[in-house]
Amino acid sequence: MKKRTLCAVAVLLLGFGASLHAQNRQVVDGVVAVVGQTIIKNSDIEQAYAQVRLRQGIEGAHQERCSLLESMLISKLLVHKGIVDSVEVSDDEVEDQVDRYLKMAVQQAGGKDRLRDVFHYSYDELHDQYFDVLHDRMLSQKVEMQLTSNVKITPAEVIEFFNAYDVDSLPEIADQYEVSEIVVQPTISEAERDRVRGELAELRERILKGDRFSMLAKLYSEDPGSASKGGELGFFGRGDMVTEFEAAAFALKPGEVSPIIETQYGFHILQLIERRGNTVNVRHILMQPKTSSEDLLRARIMLDSLAQEIRQGHITFEDAAKKYSDGVSKNQGGAVTNPALGNGRFDKETFSKLYPGVGIVAMEEGEVSNATAILTMEGKSAYCLIKLTKKIPAHTANLTDDYDRIYNAALESAKTKKIVDWCNRMVRTTYIRIADEYKDCPNFEVNWPR
Repeated sequence: MKKRTLCAVAVLLLGFGASLHAQNRQVVDGVVAVVGQTIIKNSDIEQAYAQVRLRQGIEGAHQERCSLLESMLISKLLVHKGIVDSVEVSDDEVEDQVDRYLKMAVQQAGGKDRLRDVFHYSYDELHDQYFDVLHDRMLSQKVEMQLTSNVKITPAEVIEFFNAYDVDSLPEIADQYEVSEIVVQPTISEAERDRVRGELAELRERILKGDRFSMLAKLYSEDPGSASKGGELGFFGRGDMVTEFEAAAFALKPGEVSPIIETQYGFHILQLIERRGNTVNVRHILMQPKTSSEDLLRARIMLDSLAQEIRQGHITFEDAAKKYSDGVSKNQGGAVTNPALGNGRFDKETFSKLYPGVGIVAMEEGEVSNATAILTMEGKSAYCLIKLTKKIPAHTANLTDDYDRIYNAALESAKTKKIVDWCNRMVRTTYIRIADEYKDCPNFEVNWPR
């Protein structure tokens, strides 16, 4: 079920890119290909190849470089299309990603002052490199999404896709688990809610009297994703945020500060930075009411007692979930869906991230865990019970056990074909030149000019 990646390989992970560039500084650089007004350099190929070599060894060196070049050619063609069609990628969108990669680089180097020693670039130089590459990647991804958003496949096409694979090439699937949950999130007292509203009202008053919103956001906001950036979220459109937040954001005038609003994440105040078409950029301060230790202890005791009732057969797990759970899965009897796969199966790693205190590997089918502390998707403290409803042992991929996984692979394959067909049309009207040493590549999927 291996999918040939068209765009992601073109830039790889930038966390490795700078270090690989440093490892390949002796490579004689030159232009390998031109697509429209963009170029692909020899060093781009060598950096990407060095990373692949670290993971897979060095067999088929020229063929692997050919595959990497084609991925880059397709990515550049998508970027060219995005430029011609004026597809927008805002600087704020790019900066969000740049910040993440710079933090990784600083961590890898052991400090901001050691970046030049490790990567041979200063912080600002790395920023500029990351910005240019990430901008192009985000632009190519937007164009690719536009081209493939209407691709659909039928069950017959899924079966045809699976049957096309040689039995020996089918992947091995690790142990998977289907689980149900009962989540109890203690009710936060009105006194605690009033405390948070009062603190946020004081901050709002300070802002109205002249204090900088961004400074107070850095000091007091409990949103880890935006606090360090002065509460700024970047541009978003309608439908991107929860209803209450979105309504407040789009009602503001530039510079205006909203009243206190409540969402599932807590209490907020917002300030509009800029409106651009049907999108807005706001900064916000989030403050979250806290659950008391006493309330959490009561939730744990309640769930441990409920677990005993379930084990003794006095109530089924499904009925208990419908009656007591605060989780979104309660109406399905607690059955949990894995959003990444679109089904109810989790591998050990994914499960452990959601429920770090539950030893799923040691559990038997039908077994119910003890009460375990978790954080909800909104970052709130809660306790849960987990029931292992089914364990799917490690096996070779097949249509019976892995239909959803195979469907997703088949869909990606169909999208890849759509992109390849599009490229074959685009090359007829786009200036493309490929260096002589790559004109003999035998595994190109696109009919590039030779």
